[in-house]
Amino acid sequence: MARNVNAWKTVDKFTIFLYLILVFFGWISIYAASYDFDQASIFDFAERSGKQLVWIGLSFILAFCIMLIDARMFETYAYLIYTGFIILLLFTFAFAQEVKGSRSWLMITDTIRLQPAEFAKFATALAVAKMFNGYNFKFTQPSNFFKIVGLVVLPLVIIVLQKETGSALVYFSFILMMYREGMTGLVLFGGIMAIVYFVLGIKYSAIDWLGAPLGEVIVLVLICVALIFIVRYFAENKRVARTLSYFYILAALVVAILLLCKVAVPIFYVLMGVVAVSVVYLLLVYWTTFSSKILVSVAVTIVSVAFMFSCNYFFNKLQQHQRTRIEVLLGMTEDLHDAGYNVNQSKIAIGSGGMWGKGFLNGTQTKLKYVPEQDTDFIFCTIGEEEGFWGSCLVLALYTALILRIMVIAERQPRPFGRVYAYSVLGIFFFHLFINIGMVIGLCPVIGIPLPFFSYGGSSLWGFTILLFILLRIDASRGEHF
Repeated sequence: MARNVNAWKTVDKFTIFLYLILVFFGWISIYAASYDFDQASIFDFAERSGKQLVWIGLSFILAFCIMLIDARMFETYAYLIYTGFIILLLFTFAFAQEVKGSRSWLMITDTIRLQPAEFAKFATALAVAKMFNGYNFKFTQPSNFFKIVGLVVLPLVIIVLQKETGSALVYFSFILMMYREGMTGLVLFGGIMAIVYFVLGIKYSAIDWLGAPLGEVIVLVLICVALIFIVRYFAENKRVARTLSYFYILAALVVAILLLCKVAVPIFYVLMGVVAVSVVYLLLVYWTTFSSKILVSVAVTIVSVAFMFSCNYFFNKLQQHQRTRIEVLLGMTEDLHDAGYNVNQSKIAIGSGGMWGKGFLNGTQTKLKYVPEQDTDFIFCTIGEEEGFWGSCLVLALYTALILRIMVIAERQPRPFGRVYAYSVLGIFFFHLFINIGMVIGLCPVIGIPLPFFSYGGSSLWGFTILLFILLRIDASRGEHF
């Protein structure tokens, strides 16, 4: 039987304080970003600052209502909530009007629209947390692993079909939670290497070296290096890793000698042969040891080579504006008037702010509307221009404090449901923060995701508010006995 606890007495007040500060600074930043010289007041409801104030007020009401709900209800109806939002996502894909190339917005009135993808994140986090909380659930079992992945991938696929790529990519943030719950580090390592393979393979694909694309040569060399680390630290076989290292050094010396003797070396086929010999050798090791980790190392190598060959194919399948954005980010092309315009103007705005900024409402780049989407996806450039380096650091410090606080809340949860949900929330916030600021300063591709509590928009603000306050409600009940 549950012991009733007053949620307002046990709620984490420091997190609520951080939430209020971020929402307030976000509202001020929206006013600064959307301000024009004819606007009289921050409370002008015809302007975005006034409209955002309405969304903020409704968010406070929403947060208050969440705190009144029995925490057990979130777990009890997690699958039902998840199913409801999957149906809503499918409905949106089928019947929503196209807005800026995507079918992800539901028109409530002529002026009000909602984006279900923003709310599906908390529904997915609840469903995943409920599955983890199942009796005798072990994430390391392959069947359970694929169940969790299926829960995360389903909304991701539907959102991709809506052509809302940025919102879909957010679901990769659940990897952080999975890693905390026991997922092998090989998956995380594989994801990082896949990004490296893609970037290097695409960036240097047009450069010819010894009759082969330099990008593919670099990737094949990295696959060999990664294989040594996998065998050494994942398969925990020092002898096999050492043998592979000697083999690669010998192959490199032979190639170097042939090149010095001015002998034509088909470098691509040589590297493919080296990888093939490595795979055969590992299969022979498996035949004698029957080590499943050695077999996994073989599978990872084969998948890596297949991924290398598929990079160019899938890159060419992207829409033209998506390919151009990636090419601009990787420095393959320069387009300051089209695909690279937003990022270039954003960097100019942030750089012009200097150490202390130009002062509130004194930003020239933002006031003259040089930066597109400067009150939504690119709102951080307004902070950088008007508040400068130290103002930007203050905002980042507040986000860091929030993320660390969520981590503290996660680790003190007595049940897997609360811990898994908390780490899911942490991953979502971290992903939004990292990618949004990264794209504003030119370190990440422009994929169009909001900065939590700062970017203009009711769907975004409500989505993050629901995520955070469900966590606070669960945490406030951690002392109850279920």
